[in-house]
Amino acid sequence: MVDPLKQGAVIGILGGGQLGRMLAIAASRMGFKTHIFEPEKNPPASHVSDQLTTASYEDNNALSKFAKSVDVITFEFENIPADALNAVEAICDVLPARNALATSQDRLKEKEFLSELNLKVAPYANVETEKDLILAIKAVGFPSILKTRRFGYDGKGQYKINNAAELSVAWSELGKSPCVLEGLVNFTKEISVIGARSQNGEVVCYDPGENLHRDGILHTTSLPANITQSENIDAVLLTGKILNALNYVGVMGVELFVTKNGLLINEIAPRVHNSGHWTQNGCVIDQFEQHIRAVSGWPLGDGKRHSDILMTNLIGKEVLDVDKLSKDSNIGIHLYGKSEAKDGRKMGHINKIKN
Repeated sequence: MVDPLKQGAVIGILGGGQLGRMLAIAASRMGFKTHIFEPEKNPPASHVSDQLTTASYEDNNALSKFAKSVDVITFEFENIPADALNAVEAICDVLPARNALATSQDRLKEKEFLSELNLKVAPYANVETEKDLILAIKAVGFPSILKTRRFGYDGKGQYKINNAAELSVAWSELGKSPCVLEGLVNFTKEISVIGARSQNGEVVCYDPGENLHRDGILHTTSLPANITQSENIDAVLLTGKILNALNYVGVMGVELFVTKNGLLINEIAPRVHNSGHWTQNGCVIDQFEQHIRAVSGWPLGDGKRHSDILMTNLIGKEVLDVDKLSKDSNIGIHLYGKSEAKDGRKMGHINKIKN
């Protein structure tokens, strides 16, 4: 058995965005303190945390001081440089472990890992040169999507290819960097499962949510998802299989396509996830508390949903509608404290109870 962290322990969080902010809030409710490490000044998480280190991920001295000041380290995003992990991991435990990060940071490694578990993914091929792309398109076919192997999110780092004339354009647009070519999947809907695994190997999954995207960014997640009981069970079981295969500790988001031939995994995210924000008003223990419970050695909550929920992201100037939204007593409002409402920027989200 793992000894749980005591009240007053300090949880270090790499990354100071909105996910770090909501993790810090959850940790505070449980009696923990938080220390944020973030290169940018005045990040959203700093408004609700006990300490902030503003330094580059290349600053080993700052990373070491940060690691020595905390009892456990977690993170809010995947693209943490390996050298930064080396610096903090030499001093303090990092959860989830870096094998999950290494898998999710590279789309090719992720697909190979999932395929080795006999889980279904879209047809794919590795692309490291323009010649590779020409060969890959013969195997995968049109239409397909060329995605950078690293650093892609919210629709960035990808290019849809419809015909041979677009091959060179796509390769250039993505900076001629290592990519994966994926076959376009004919799916009826996208769903996601938020799963958690404790340090003792306990696995808990929330109900699958049904996702709609707009301009490559998640727009809404609706609960319950309009899927069959069999699809619901399969989605939860495969999420548990992934968590156990990685010996994972913490919360993970698993995005899935529902097709006529079964479920296909789109991607995994080794962190709390945008499509799990509905849990803040739909469950007693939300995904953020669940993650803090896991990394601090506490028992997991059961993840049970008590309400039907529609989560909607507030993008850019949509946040200006908060005054109107606040008049609806069935809406829970979650704002991120960002000063400027830029186009395409996630400024907050709302959870509307539907029943």
